[in-house]
Amino acid sequence: MAWRTLAGQRVLLTGASSGIGRELAIQLVAQGTKVFALARRRSRLEELAQEINQPELFAFRECDVTQPADREQSLQTCIECFGGVDILINNAGSGAIGPFAAADEARLRKLMEVNFFAPVEFIRLTLPVLRQGNKPLIVNVSSVLGHRAVPQKSEYCASKFAVHGFSDALRAELAAEKIDVMLVSPSTTETEFFDKVTGDRQKPRGRFGAKSPAYVARATIRGMQAGRHEIILSTGGRLLVWLDRLCPPLADRLVAWWG
Repeated sequence: MAWRTLAGQRVLLTGASSGIGRELAIQLVAQGTKVFALARRRSRLEELAQEINQPELFAFRECDVTQPADREQSLQTCIECFGGVDILINNAGSGAIGPFAAADEARLRKLMEVNFFAPVEFIRLTLPVLRQGNKPLIVNVSSVLGHRAVPQKSEYCASKFAVHGFSDALRAELAAEKIDVMLVSPSTTETEFFDKVTGDRQKPRGRFGAKSPAYVARATIRGMQAGRHEIILSTGGRLLVWLDRLCPPLADRLVAWWG
């Protein structure tokens, strides 16, 4: 992956109404990046536009990323605003907590639609435009749980494992075209995730050490600039990944106990 300067780059960003996406929009615009932000909650996007207050660098559109027509119109509007796309950031996501046996097929299908199928199809749609971009880059915001699964989040982990595997394969496929793919794997982040998850509404143990959305956004931007293939955004997350690689039985026992 090549070192890139983000000033003047054109970014199409999903899930921009809160959390990591919102911070990414603010911090990218501060660097002179042109950001076209998407989210389902138009009122949140309007508030963000007022806060940023740089219409030459920031535009937005209400969008449900699971709907093909919304994706197509959003891409077209981004092109009309900024003339193209250099970077696609798939940040929109959904969660679920609770035992797999107590859930139903609808919960799994909803998670896979938002967390996997929507970003994959947005990439498919955007690739012809990215091929004409300046140092094109795809950023998929996943999770450390896309490396090591834990109890009570089986469907969420499955969706993030899918994003991880897809990102690795796509990176190799697009290398000859010089289109980069970066995977972002945060651990627990202080966002609205636990307020919006389906299933068990009780917040799980282990939220101490959670990173702020601003921290995750800063690290993501540094990774984009430095040409990283992947970033894992906490010491605990990195330890969990390495433990799973070096001693899977021990990792199994620990997550079964902690979960």
